[in-house]
Amino acid sequence: MADLPEADLIVLAGEAVTMNPAREVLDQAAVVIRDGEIVAIEPAGDCRAAHPHAEVLDASDGLVMPGLVDAHQHLTGDRLVRSSIPDDLPPGASIFEWAVPAHAAHTEADDRLTATLACAEAVANGVTTVAEAGTVAHPHAVAAGMREVGVRGLVGRWGWDVDDAPFAAPAPEVLAAQAELVDSLADEPLVGAWVTLVGHDLMSDDLVVGASELARRTGSRLTFHISPGPGDAEQYLARTGRRPLVHLDALGALGDHVVLGHAVHLDDAEVDAVVAAGCSVAYCPLAYLRLGQGVAAAGRHRELWQRGVAVGLGCDSENAGDMIDVLAAARAAAGIAKDAALDPTVFGAHDALEMATIGGARALGLDAAVGSIEVGKRADLVVHDLSGPNWVPRGSDPALELVWGTDGRSVRDVVIDGRVVVRNGRVETIDPTTLRETAVEARAALLRRSGIEPPSRWPRRRA
Repeated sequence: MADLPEADLIVLAGEAVTMNPAREVLDQAAVVIRDGEIVAIEPAGDCRAAHPHAEVLDASDGLVMPGLVDAHQHLTGDRLVRSSIPDDLPPGASIFEWAVPAHAAHTEADDRLTATLACAEAVANGVTTVAEAGTVAHPHAVAAGMREVGVRGLVGRWGWDVDDAPFAAPAPEVLAAQAELVDSLADEPLVGAWVTLVGHDLMSDDLVVGASELARRTGSRLTFHISPGPGDAEQYLARTGRRPLVHLDALGALGDHVVLGHAVHLDDAEVDAVVAAGCSVAYCPLAYLRLGQGVAAAGRHRELWQRGVAVGLGCDSENAGDMIDVLAAARAAAGIAKDAALDPTVFGAHDALEMATIGGARALGLDAAVGSIEVGKRADLVVHDLSGPNWVPRGSDPALELVWGTDGRSVRDVVIDGRVVVRNGRVETIDPTTLRETAVEARAALLRRSGIEPPSRWPRRRA
């Protein structure tokens, strides 16, 4: 056995789905980790003896895969009213009747609490990288919540500059706030920042061009929401005479530093512009299904993926879904692609699993560090417990099992940057009892301040 570098953690994998360039699946592998980095991948054999002082995470009876990447996740605003927002509201009502009042009533403590809650759910479901798609008021509190859980990710401060929009500000003020956040988190080891605009037609040309230049100058990425429904195209056509991404491309705002949130309703010229500019896309299929936004009829994410666009998966926010589970999103992405094409051969579990791991990392510009199990990358690993009935008997293809046969429910252990964050199904970095009690109190207080009254459609009585 070759001499291995000294290790502080060894993960023994009964089966390792590496997502490396060859997409190798390794049996009885030892992932050797030092200072948060994968320094060797060797046959398990006598690896314990070679590293007598290393902690061993024994997954010799489990499946180990790279940590999942959530490329578009809101961590504030709606979390305290999760599973309360009706799913049959008319378009826009979940935003203006729920999300806006909730954001307006949020305190800084609420923002940290909701980020902690959301990230705890995320890591428990095997998500190790979370791209926060924009919070309104307290991004540093969000970053603190992310650090508390131990998740890797990006945090953003929302910005928009149109008249009569809540929380809006002039473009120079928005850009200064964006620059402050990016600069303040530049040296953080796990939680960095990116430039986050609300998007839609809520950003002036000056703002989006300035934000794009800021992202280029700082080496960060720019993300904004665009065309989850047909409304953005209608507004841009009325204002500029061009569809949104054609217009933004003409301004020079697009490029390989841009992550487009949603991008469901695109025409041929917009698809061509995205491909030519090298943009990435954060695709949240379950959100569009919950909101009835026409993804099966209009979405072109499969085409973008097959034309080389980096497409990552996201779980969005509680006004568009009440679960942070990227494997569930992967299953939806695969099903939508097949069903919309009336052709089960066009896209499958292997494509969806790539979107959930290395594809999502590539979309965020993090693929040199995470997204696959390879020497030199950071040690973000997920262990699935194979003892449940949904894993018995074992199939022959782990991609089929992971996408169609399970989801976050079978996650047992999670390692982020070489640190065991979830062990035996329990998030070790938080006190779940205290967090639960705090959340219950914070929800009640938020509802009082915001004036939101969750409906109860079915009668409830004591039995």
